[in-house]
Amino acid sequence: MRLALYQPDIPQNAGTILRLGACLGVPVDIVEPCGFLLDDRRLRRAGLDYAAQAAITRHRSWSAYLEARRSQDAPGRLLLLTTSGTLDYPDFAFAAGDTLMVGRESAGVPAEVHGAAQARLRIPLEPGMRSLNVALAAAMVLGEALRQTRQFPKGETG
Repeated sequence: MRLALYQPDIPQNAGTILRLGACLGVPVDIVEPCGFLLDDRRLRRAGLDYAAQAAITRHRSWSAYLEARRSQDAPGRLLLLTTSGTLDYPDFAFAAGDTLMVGRESAGVPAEVHGAAQARLRIPLEPGMRSLNVALAAAMVLGEALRQTRQFPKGETG
């Protein structure tokens, strides 16, 4: 299981996702360019000292990210979390090698990223509600994916 951030533009959300990845033992891919410097103090504040423990792979572009996925033996499925998704995430069957990708807060992802995803998942919301914060969305869907695949860490709780 992996998390991927497509051109994140809010450092606090990226920091929160890095902390999430570190705490749950899930590697995080960052597809650049970012809308902030990766040493931004807001990123460090949101990630606290956990972000330094996260397994982070930076990719200089979307094409570099795709090339890195192609070079893996079994890259697993790319699953996009999107408000225009066609599948509700609680009804989706996750696999251990899946990558959960979130887009930019300000613009989501372009059509080519939508086209590359094997599934486009959405979080069911109340009528009239547009979307959740990307860090919150990533946490919700990752939690379900880890539960289904029995990949939650076995260490201490708390």
